[in-house]
Amino acid sequence: MNLSELKSPAGSNKNKKRVGRGIGSGHGKTSTRGHKGQKARSGGGTRPGFEGGQMPLQRRIPKRGFNNIFRKEYVIINVKDLNRFEDGTEVTPEVLLQAGLIKSLKEKVKILGDGELDKKLVLKVNKVSQQAQEKVTAKGGKVEVI
Repeated sequence: MNLSELKSPAGSNKNKKRVGRGIGSGHGKTSTRGHKGQKARSGGGTRPGFEGGQMPLQRRIPKRGFNNIFRKEYVIINVKDLNRFEDGTEVTPEVLLQAGLIKSLKEKVKILGDGELDKKLVLKVNKVSQQAQEKVTAKGGKVEVI
């Protein structure tokens, strides 16, 4: 078998419909648009979701919830994830980025208290839960909120 012998399956390639190319083509004159009306005009047709003047579905159904545009989102890291660092390490967002725990320095970091901590660490992050703070200080570490 050669590349020159390859063929696509029958019916997979169709010729493009060429409209407006004379009466003999069968798609001349009105170019398959019919006579007059909104859809026959240039730029004609309706916007997506238009239901002929009936109240559209997206306006009929009730709206729920609220999106707070001032919401602050934090990347959550648990205390058990901090065991990968050496004893006495200063854990900053830059160090967390190098370790792959956060994806960007623009992200705010919050430490939560799930799991156990085996190392003495100095945390410099945006937020720390009460339980996480107790676990870090119990091992002799320090917590600084930046």
